Amino acid sequence: MADTAFRLPPMVRAAIATHAREGGDLEVCGVLLGPHAGEGSLAVRCRNVDPEPRTRYTIDPQDLVAAVRLGEDRGLEVVGFYHSHPRGPVHPSKTDEARATWVGAAYVIRSVVPESLGAWRWTGRGFEPLTLTP
Repeated sequence: MADTAFRLPPMVRAAIATHAREGGDLEVCGVLLGPHAGEGSLAVRCRNVDPEPRTRYTIDPQDLVAAVRLGEDRGLEVVGFYHSHPRGPVHPSKTDEARATWVGAAYVIRSVVPESLGAWRWTGRGFEPLTLTP
């Protein structure tokens, strides 16, 4: 059985929350870097280049490459992604599930209204819930 815990320190949670609030009614997104698959120790903001940013996100490919390089420079790897749902819920949408691609990665969702945070791991077949720890 896979580990269902994902460490997301308070500073990283705060960075995601701030980014989500700044996005207002539009979804924001970013990359989570960490020392191993069970920990997101750095949130890297990315541009949402989706043509429908109110209900979907697409990480700018150049931003993704820059995040990977930043991770390499700091001895970190891509361990997941985050995005916001401006009006909740923190459960992955059907669109999130249809577009997920990184097997084993954490997908963290931040709702702005109501304020809430959830995390899921993409298995390649669906999302499994993760327990967030500080």
